[in-house]
Amino acid sequence: MTRPTGDLFADGGETGRLMARLNWADTPLGPVDGWPQSLRAAVRMVLSSRYPMLLLWGERFTQLYNDAYSALIGDKHPDALGGDVRITLAEGWDVLAPLIDEAMATGVASWVPALQLLLDRAGYREEAYFSVSHAPARDDEGCTVGVLTVCSEVTEQVVGERRLRLLRDLSVGGDGRTVDVESTCVRLAEAIGGHPLDVPFAAIYLRDGALLRRVACVGGEPVAAALPATLSTGQEHGWGLAAAAGGTTTEVAGVERWLTLPAGPWGDPVGTALALPLPSAEAGQPLGVLLVGVSPSRGLDEAYRSFHALLAQQVAVAVRNSQAYEEERRRAETLAELDRVKTGFFTNVSHEFRTPLTLMLGPLADALNDNEHPLPAAQRERVDTAWRNATRLLTLVNSLLTFSSLEAGQAHSQAREVDLAGLTAELSSVFRAAVERAGLRLEVDCPPLPRPVRVDPVNWERIVTNLLSNALKYTFVGRIRVALAADDEEIRLTVADTGIGIAEEDLPRLFERFHRVQGARSRSHEGTGIGLALVRELARLEGGDVRVESRIGTGTTFTVTLPWSATGRTAGPVAEVDGVGGAARATAQEAIGWLADPARAGASAPAGQPARAYGGEDASRHARILVADDNADMRAYLARLLGEQGWRVQTVGDGRQALEAIRRERPDLVLTDVMMPEVDGFELVRRLRRQAATRTLPVVVLSARAGGDASVEGLDLGADDYVVKPFAAAELIARIRATLHGARSRGDRRDDSTPDAHGGTTDARGGAPGRQDVPAGPPSGDAVATEVPPPAPDEARHPAPQRPAAVDEGWTYPSQPTSAAAMRRDVRASLEGLDVDPDTVADLLLAASEAVNNAVEHAQRPTRPEVRVRLRVADGTVRITVRDFGTWRDRRPAMDRGRGATLMNAYGDVRLMSTAEGTTVTIERRLPPPP
Repeated sequence: MTRPTGDLFADGGETGRLMARLNWADTPLGPVDGWPQSLRAAVRMVLSSRYPMLLLWGERFTQLYNDAYSALIGDKHPDALGGDVRITLAEGWDVLAPLIDEAMATGVASWVPALQLLLDRAGYREEAYFSVSHAPARDDEGCTVGVLTVCSEVTEQVVGERRLRLLRDLSVGGDGRTVDVESTCVRLAEAIGGHPLDVPFAAIYLRDGALLRRVACVGGEPVAAALPATLSTGQEHGWGLAAAAGGTTTEVAGVERWLTLPAGPWGDPVGTALALPLPSAEAGQPLGVLLVGVSPSRGLDEAYRSFHALLAQQVAVAVRNSQAYEEERRRAETLAELDRVKTGFFTNVSHEFRTPLTLMLGPLADALNDNEHPLPAAQRERVDTAWRNATRLLTLVNSLLTFSSLEAGQAHSQAREVDLAGLTAELSSVFRAAVERAGLRLEVDCPPLPRPVRVDPVNWERIVTNLLSNALKYTFVGRIRVALAADDEEIRLTVADTGIGIAEEDLPRLFERFHRVQGARSRSHEGTGIGLALVRELARLEGGDVRVESRIGTGTTFTVTLPWSATGRTAGPVAEVDGVGGAARATAQEAIGWLADPARAGASAPAGQPARAYGGEDASRHARILVADDNADMRAYLARLLGEQGWRVQTVGDGRQALEAIRRERPDLVLTDVMMPEVDGFELVRRLRRQAATRTLPVVVLSARAGGDASVEGLDLGADDYVVKPFAAAELIARIRATLHGARSRGDRRDDSTPDAHGGTTDARGGAPGRQDVPAGPPSGDAVATEVPPPAPDEARHPAPQRPAAVDEGWTYPSQPTSAAAMRRDVRASLEGLDVDPDTVADLLLAASEAVNNAVEHAQRPTRPEVRVRLRVADGTVRITVRDFGTWRDRRPAMDRGRGATLMNAYGDVRLMSTAEGTTVTIERRLPPPP
């Protein structure tokens, strides 16, 4: 029984309904009632499938298909139903025909993934991709009469993967390895040029001030000729560049008006382009514009636009990275140039130092060796000190000169054949006296080497000297061992000690120039910080290297290795090693200075009877001064200089020894260096000010660290004065004498004061309360305002009555005459809340007004046109500091005791300190205890 015709297409969806209404009698297949059972079965299978399927039947390849396939052919449906596939897919038949013919001829099915087809289904010649299977379709007798095609469109996958490859290629092409931005853009353009199916042409424009400049393009000469090379960011040129430079993506139609460029797989002309802004870190300010052509074989849909946006972002990232790299490279070149200039400067200065040093060392040596006119003992000691330190200076200059030559790449090895074992043993023996004086053992094991060695003996001396000096500086018990050994591969110099050791985290930076291990215990704080860096550079210059092994508390071992291949270089003739050993002897002599016993270097030196004293007689004639310095020559010099003033001097080598000496017997003044091992000068001041018994002990800091920051640090800690090396003897004596007088004056006021009418104190000698005379002009030394020493020990032992609460406020005023009045209002308002005597407030305001007026009137060429005032009230003391940022003009000595100085000194203890950054005046007043 034959089923009705309509039932054949009943399950075919929309396409089935269309097929049911179609007059098949007008087709080569004829009426449906006459169709063979095989055709009916094939049609039912096609219509029931949700996978795209096409049935071609008969010699005319009549088409029958389902809903899923109809979506693939777009506008060709429904006209394709019952029609000849050779007409429907005429544009792609040259690709399909061989596959269909093969299936029908062989009866074997085929499978082709991602088959590229030209389709005209959306109004343009489209690039499409399908995965297709062709299987033979047989009639009721089993003869092949058609083809069953199963297909799926993979256009989006194929095109998407292709676009991802382009984005990946861009990331590789813009990885920052190029040396400049333009080279990066050229590489990006080359990467884009490798994908013409998606980007037929492209151009990269970068912002150059108010211009857009084309730095790269792809697409050939026609593209370069059609696009502008430069244009103003406000000038529109038809390509949408100006709008894109402002941050708006612009679609450009009618490209064929300016550029005829075939593109896509079918060679159709490009008709559309996009101008996309290249985003930058600054919103609204793109780096430039990426102009790209749109493929004529792909519709400009959302996916295509998103790809273009990603393309622009990738280009922008690459350009930004390249700009950052180029900027970093320019910065590195600038730093390298500065380093070269600095190295040249050090080289020139070091050379210039050698001439005066030669003229110093020569006459000094002549004077010491003159037997016909021998120097008196006292003069010989002075000349010997000068000769030793001039020799040390020459050693430092030579080290700097060598290091600068190494940095500049100008150092060379003057290799000669030497007895390396004998030379090493000789250099080590130079340090024997210093090592044994330190209570250590020096072990030298340098047997003869099996082969001749060619090295620069001067460089080798510096290597051995620096390693031995370093070992002696950081070893306090045990031994130092120097060993030279060799095997078939290399020569090894080993310098091992049983010193303090080096922490593991500090080892990687140990050979960096100027690097110091912070907080390490050492015999001296002196040194340039380039010794170990010099060892490494010289070892490498000789063809070797250096390594280090260390453990905290166990010791350190340095090993210098020289491959035999490096020591076999062409060398000069064998000759005696002349001039070697001088640097080692100078370094060893310096090391002996670290070991000098402070007690033998002038401890408790008696007051002398000077032939010449700086200044007149004073009440501090027999004061006792403690000197702390880690340099033996400096200790001896200061002991002699201060002893000539009639002062009793005791010397110690570091801050720890100073604290012990002060505990045994309190001195009248401490004179301390800053850079010392174990406890430095600043830490010494800090500890003294924390102890009640030493809070008022006068301290003068002596240091080679010049500059306002160093003096501020010391004075803020509570030091009474800060003297910078090199100093004049007269200046140092004057500063010490002034500090002793000031301390004695403050002590007298505490001891001899009587209550006044306001419950405060008045100097028994009739002076104004709190008065201390100081010059009105800025002193010559580098210093800034300091804190008044805390209460004396007797005050600390007996609790004082309750003082006003602490105040710490600051103000900044313009450098103009009206600022004094504004300052008075602010300070008065801050003091009104405290229980301060009104007369005291008036005195302080008057003194502070004079200080502000001086700052306004006398500060020349200020770096900041302002005056800063700070008010502190704590521990029964009012302190007002006034700071300007200019230099004070010179004043005649007759003006040094002017009205301003008289007023300020009448109403408070005044200190005036000047630096290159400005002048600070500090006015202090002790408040009387409440009744």
